[in-house]
Amino acid sequence: MAEVIDPRLYSCCNCRNEVALHDDVISKGRNGRAFLFPHAMNIVVGRKEDKQLMTGLHTVADVYCSDCRQVLGWKYEQAYEETQKYREGKFILEKSKIVKENW
Repeated sequence: MAEVIDPRLYSCCNCRNEVALHDDVISKGRNGRAFLFPHAMNIVVGRKEDKQLMTGLHTVADVYCSDCRQVLGWKYEQAYEETQKYREGKFILEKSKIVKENW
């Protein structure tokens, strides 16, 4: 019988609600403080707003844990610079707001 291996996950640091799979990490931020994911789970997306980030002007929305409402990061809704379009629809989860599970 094959051994079942649980996936490595990231969970909300406050309530341990599972929010992302480690295998889905696209990239780590320049200084290692955040991860870029193609999708996230058990989150709520907040109101859209334009923000000037290190990578240029973006329309972003804060993302919250669906259980405890802890802010975990943000979702890129729109990128105004052509070189940043790949971020659209993706999620940034801040390393300080998530914890590793099943490692």
